[in-house]
Amino acid sequence: MSTQDSRGILFTHTRPQEGFRLLELTPELEELLTSKDAPVLELKSPSAALAQAVVDPAAHDYVNLCTPTQTYRIRQVQSSNSLHILRPSRGEISQADIKVVEEEAGESGTLNLPDEAVTAVAKCSSTLELHIPPGGFSAVPFLEKSLRLYDRRSDDDGDIAMGGSTNSTSPLGSKEMRAARENVCEDIPVSTAQCEQGWMELCAFVDGVEEVACWRPSARSRLAVWKRLAEGAVLQGIDLEKQFLVGDLWKSVLDDDEEMEPPFPRALLEAVVRRICIANERPPLVDDIKWASFDKVECTQWVGETYLAANAPTTSSAIGRSEFLRAWKDCLPESWRGEAALSKLPNGCYNTPDPTTICFVEPSQRQPTNKTASTPATTAKAKNTRNWHELLKGRR
Repeated sequence: MSTQDSRGILFTHTRPQEGFRLLELTPELEELLTSKDAPVLELKSPSAALAQAVVDPAAHDYVNLCTPTQTYRIRQVQSSNSLHILRPSRGEISQADIKVVEEEAGESGTLNLPDEAVTAVAKCSSTLELHIPPGGFSAVPFLEKSLRLYDRRSDDDGDIAMGGSTNSTSPLGSKEMRAARENVCEDIPVSTAQCEQGWMELCAFVDGVEEVACWRPSARSRLAVWKRLAEGAVLQGIDLEKQFLVGDLWKSVLDDDEEMEPPFPRALLEAVVRRICIANERPPLVDDIKWASFDKVECTQWVGETYLAANAPTTSSAIGRSEFLRAWKDCLPESWRGEAALSKLPNGCYNTPDPTTICFVEPSQRQPTNKTASTPATTAKAKNTRNWHELLKGRR
């Protein structure tokens, strides 16, 4: 207990102050950093070109903190209470940092101070807050801007050609494909897991034609791959709902004439198979996909959404609903046709310009779900504990 006879603690501050920033950690991030195998965190921001993929023009200049699986937006928030970072004065301090009337500095230019002296080395009047916006983060818009578009087109002679030769000069190894993929994801301001998720959703792939390049197939190309593999599976007796060898599926799409070029790169077929195979059987991107099986309901949903994106991408290109349902069923194996119904499509993926037509809605234009809409309330609740004395009270 302090008394009037007790000595005070001498308080000084250094000049210039050190550049400390206080980062408020979420409970999940704190647990991750204090774990036995704490991962390396990354600070990532998009390049000037990639920043154009952001819908909000005011949000171009930002930094994200990325764990291996999660992404947080870093925001600077002013605090009503400044926080001083202190350290022991170690018995002496420079005369330029303090004026003491009672004592004079020695020849060394330092003042002998009691052991109880402390020095403020930094003053923090703001904190860095970690924020996850409604809907979270996605690598898809950045990948769409970074990757080359792989699309089918009709030549003048009526033959179908792809966006480049389908016969690679030499097969790419796993290390080459991984290096190319990581090079693309390096400037994308989301976590590695979220970048890989976006890569998988787009059916992106790496192929070496004249050079090693990363591609994202158009909806028309994805649909063409699906039709070809579905036909091949029927001809070769491959049950898509049971585990099958992806190599056998690739052989089923090739022409009998060995001199004919493949209809598309094998890497594209593997990317489509990886996208629509059962999730808990899906290997990581770093591993080759050798075995796969499809869930009838989820696969049917993906085929319907892809068909709509390929044939009715905008309101002006809307098609009849009955026409769409008929074409959707024709893309499916016979035993799956009963699964094709508008109610099976993902929420918000289509629009009906009038009672008889239907068109695709881009993911970025879809209305948020009720679950997403409740996120801001959670964020606002966290802001109620902005004062540092309240945040630190429970840690004493």
